[in-house]
Amino acid sequence: MPIYEYRCNSCDFRFELKQGFDAQPVASCPRCQGRATRVFHEVPVFYRGSGFYTTDHRNNNKKEEKKEED
Repeated sequence: MPIYEYRCNSCDFRFELKQGFDAQPVASCPRCQGRATRVFHEVPVFYRGSGFYTTDHRNNNKKEEKKEED
């Protein structure tokens, strides 16, 4: 089961809660019993391999130019 982070709307207390995928995303705060909402985080994206950077394209052109000169 995944662990989700929640923040209380009343007291700003942050806590984690282990819930299933089909569970409702609203929980109550363990401190003040107020309404808590799920906190969403940005997910990093990694581009791996050739062709993702402008430097990859430029390096290939330089290699081709050198081959043509020889």
